[in-house]
Amino acid sequence: MKVKIRKGDTVEVIAGRDKGKRGEVIRVLPRERRIVVQGVNIRKKHQQQVEAQGRTITPGIIEFEAPVDISNVMLVCPKCGEPTRVAIRREGGAVERICKRCGAVIG
Repeated sequence: MKVKIRKGDTVEVIAGRDKGKRGEVIRVLPRERRIVVQGVNIRKKHQQQVEAQGRTITPGIIEFEAPVDISNVMLVCPKCGEPTRVAIRREGGAVERICKRCGAVIG
């Protein structure tokens, strides 16, 4: 199934610990059906000092965004500002995403 959310879209989390948070999509992983959202699903990683190719990575606790399942987020329509489902409309060779709530074309 095709992923209807793209990099740069604003999404709202609808399930899980971060429910209600909004953020921009940083990365889409279509094979795993997961996305990485800015400021959502923050994890901590304890990093050791590593030396690779002449550079050293500083040790410490690193915070990063972990992927979230795509079913736990909804696209936020830029026109109406509400979380919405997405329809696909094909005209000629062009494919457009449509807001199911207000009918606006999502860029």
